[in-house]
Amino acid sequence: MIEIDNLRLTRGGAPVLYGIDLRIPAQGIIAIIGPNGAGKSTLLHTVAGLIAPDAGHVTIEGRNIHAMTEAERALHLSVLTQSQGAVPRLSVAELIAFGRWPHHRGRPGPQDRAAIAEAIDRFELKPLLDREVESLSGGQKQRAYVAMAYAQTTPWMLLDEPLAALDPKYTRDIMDRLRGLTDRTVLLVLHDLAVAAMYADWVVGLKHGRVHCAGPWREVVTSEVLSDLYGVPLEVTETSVIWA
Repeated sequence: MIEIDNLRLTRGGAPVLYGIDLRIPAQGIIAIIGPNGAGKSTLLHTVAGLIAPDAGHVTIEGRNIHAMTEAERALHLSVLTQSQGAVPRLSVAELIAFGRWPHHRGRPGPQDRAAIAEAIDRFELKPLLDREVESLSGGQKQRAYVAMAYAQTTPWMLLDEPLAALDPKYTRDIMDRLRGLTDRTVLLVLHDLAVAAMYADWVVGLKHGRVHCAGPWREVVTSEVLSDLYGVPLEVTETSVIWA
C-alpha cells in the first residue's frame, strides 16, 4: 500500500497540492483522474519521489519514499513520465535493457537477461528490437517505454498519461497489456473516463489540488460524482464504444 499523509506542495509561489490524505491499495490498476490543472501529474511525481513536498510524507509499505535514495526507490517503483527526452540512435533492445540498471548497476547477470526477455515477449517487441526508438510510431514507442518500466521488475509501476495522443488501437493494446500484469500494481494518470471505467480497479479523483473522491471504480465512476468532479453535467450509462 502507498500511504499519503497531509501532503502539501507549492510551486512558483502557488499552492498545487492541499493536504492530500490518501491510501492507495496494491490492487491492479489505479487511475488518477480529474480536470486539467487538478494536480494529477504533480501528485504522481511526488509519490514517485521526483518532487519533494513542502509538508507531509508518502510511504510505500511503511517506508518513507522521500527518505530513500534514488537507488532504493528504483527497486520499489518504476516511473514513466510524459517527457522521456531524446534518445538518438538508441535501439528498442537498448531501451528495454535500461530498465534493469537499478538491479545490476552495469554488471547484468542471468536474472537481468531473463527479465529483459520476459518484457520483450510480454509486450511483443521482438520484431522491433533493432529499430531505433525515434523511428517508431507513437503507439510502438509507448509500448517500448512501458516494457522498459516493466523490465525494472518493481511492485509498483507509475505511468503519467501513457495514452496521450494514442489512437483507439494503441490505447486498447497498452491497457490490455497493463491489465494482464497480475504481479504488480499500476498507478497511472488518465484523461479518458471511458478507459478508466473499463480498466481501473480503483479510481482517485483530484480537483483543485485536493482529493475529491477515491474508491473502487463503481463508486467513483457515477454521473453524480463525475459531474461534481468536472463541473459539467455528465451521465454515466452502460452504453459505450465497445472494442470487439
